[in-house]
Amino acid sequence: MDVGAILLICIVIFLVVLVLGVLFVIGLYNGIQKLVVLVDEAWSGIDVQLKKRFDLIPNLVETVKGYATHENATFEKIAELRSGMMGTKSPEELGKMEGELRATLKTLFAVAESYPELKANENFLKLQDSLQEIENELEGARRYYNGAVRDLNTKIIVFPNNVVAGFLGLKKREFFEVADAAERENVKVDFSA
Repeated sequence: MDVGAILLICIVIFLVVLVLGVLFVIGLYNGIQKLVVLVDEAWSGIDVQLKKRFDLIPNLVETVKGYATHENATFEKIAELRSGMMGTKSPEELGKMEGELRATLKTLFAVAESYPELKANENFLKLQDSLQEIENELEGARRYYNGAVRDLNTKIIVFPNNVVAGFLGLKKREFFEVADAAERENVKVDFSA
């Protein structure tokens, strides 16, 4: 074999290795980007459920207001939290505000507990059923988001994916967590007692 043939074989081997390496990096990149899109879509799902809840809360507050006019501090706190949560983008910050809203809604329902005619109001019953349904959907959306974040975080921390992720400037995403254990409880919406 002459030197030219050996050189040609080395060049072909180098090009094959180079092409395989590029294809491998492209595969890693695409896999990471698919997970990034999945996490963004999951966060959007939480946004959709929160929007449904935000749209329902004013109706709920107005219904209770008709019976409990002296509870203005509770109504104002709910309005303040609702407004603040609508502009929140961070899962950590949203989780904190979520806990505060749940606690304030519990106060609202405690107020409603004092008014038997409100508890029997058909409109109020429909609103509390809707809120319970939204809470269940929101729980599912949070779970889906956290699963997508887990998959993305796992993908970007293992070798060699971490090299590609580092090159792309990708960092681990935050899980959606509620800070206080008491805040993890669902809002009580059952007034059948």
